[in-house]
Amino acid sequence: MKLTAIISRNQTFRYIGIIIGCLIASCSINLFLVPSHLLTGGATGIAIIFYYLFRLPIGLQTFLYNIPLLIASYKLLGKKYTVDIIIGTFIFSTCLDLTRFLNAYAPLNDLMLAAIFGGVFNGIGYGIVFRMNGSTGGFDILGAIIKKYYSMNIGAVIFAFNCVVVSIAGFLFGIAPAMFTLICMYVNATVTDKVIGGFNRKKAILIVSDKSRKIADEIINVVGRGVTFLHGQGAFTGNEKNVILVVVSLTQIAKIKILTHSVDEHAFMLIMSANEVMGRGFTEPASTIKHTQLQIEDK
Repeated sequence: MKLTAIISRNQTFRYIGIIIGCLIASCSINLFLVPSHLLTGGATGIAIIFYYLFRLPIGLQTFLYNIPLLIASYKLLGKKYTVDIIIGTFIFSTCLDLTRFLNAYAPLNDLMLAAIFGGVFNGIGYGIVFRMNGSTGGFDILGAIIKKYYSMNIGAVIFAFNCVVVSIAGFLFGIAPAMFTLICMYVNATVTDKVIGGFNRKKAILIVSDKSRKIADEIINVVGRGVTFLHGQGAFTGNEKNVILVVVSLTQIAKIKILTHSVDEHAFMLIMSANEVMGRGFTEPASTIKHTQLQIEDK
């Protein structure tokens, strides 16, 4: 019963997050992109083109264009995948039309600034939606279908479709808006990745040394980070030794270097980026309970 309550509460927070993300992305489109005659990617980009030509509501169009994709998703990708997309698509489409009044309050007249800020806030909105394990439909569905049946990269497929949309925009409205739209899409994708991966980037460090025990003790006592020993063996010498694995923040890297080289100046260190770290001592993903729920349902 307690687990069910936790899952239900987590689901509520998840959908609140999806609504907030959709609202941010919708406000960005109506504040920065539409007043500057710019586009975004996916089905929304197509809807914006027809809005410029015929003044048809962007949100309603976006939902209608997603219907055939949702039907295809239901048949080819399954019910669970499709239900979440239907919810996300409906919320996003509704937010687009509810925030349409923001067209009259555009804060920028500069195309470059509009493209950059539109991309930033779009990326924040979409990133929150994706981080909550949601989706706004569109070309994401096409990408998932093509990946399943043709083993193609989803990112490449979506990028190709977006290039077609931008090319049509360039033909209809001129090269300049199309070029600024590409800038917006690039910023959008970059910020989305940052939000999904988390801004609390960490570094994973591997240390190979004959004095691994002493180095590990120094890291634990001085830096205050947990250390894991991995079994290692030199390919040339055949000697077995412990390899230290430690995950630290950016500000702790210098300390680790100094401590390591003070113990063993010949120690080998490999420092790698860790986009997101989960578990004891670090953050847990917002979708942890969601995955638990899916496992319970599958059983």
